[in-house]
Amino acid sequence: MTCLRGSATMDPPEINHSFGYNGTVPRRRRVHRESAMSDLIRHLAHYAAYHRDRRNIATHFAGIPLILIAALLGLTLLPIPGTPVNCADLAIALSALYYLRLDLRLGAIMLLILGGGRELALVLAGWPSPLTLAVILFAAGWTLQFIGHYLEGKKPAFFDDLASLLIGPLFLVAETGFALGWRAGLKQDVRQAARHPG
Repeated sequence: MTCLRGSATMDPPEINHSFGYNGTVPRRRRVHRESAMSDLIRHLAHYAAYHRDRRNIATHFAGIPLILIAALLGLTLLPIPGTPVNCADLAIALSALYYLRLDLRLGAIMLLILGGGRELALVLAGWPSPLTLAVILFAAGWTLQFIGHYLEGKKPAFFDDLASLLIGPLFLVAETGFALGWRAGLKQDVRQAARHPG
């Protein structure tokens, strides 16, 4: 494009429809990504603030899987009328969407865990008195968690934020990854946010 008063010539900016000008990520997409990351850090930091004692964390590594299997088993026993799926399938789909929105990599791992839990729940559903088994597993899981919180001297996180019921399994996955040296940047951000809430 030639200026009306001058001989200087301006070339139009390079446009990449996937990324924006000059291959950069559009601001709107960056903001969305940063917002999702901040949500992940906020949820993990909030949960971590209630779980600093190693004994409490250890009870959660046992209790949360028991509660998860118990919940999936109980929901597996509830078919959705007129469909080939049950309530466990619906709960897994909604939970997976929530986890994937928070973080794709952690969400993908959670989807695998939920899928494996569903398969185990289907097996347990064929056992004698599956509902009784679900109740026993559920009670055992929560007993372990309350013991852990008694040892730490703090109430469970879901007393202040019901979303913590979904964050618990994600917290275990994240903590396992952190212990293996995975995503050190995220670990640092979560630890810092847990030390300085708000």
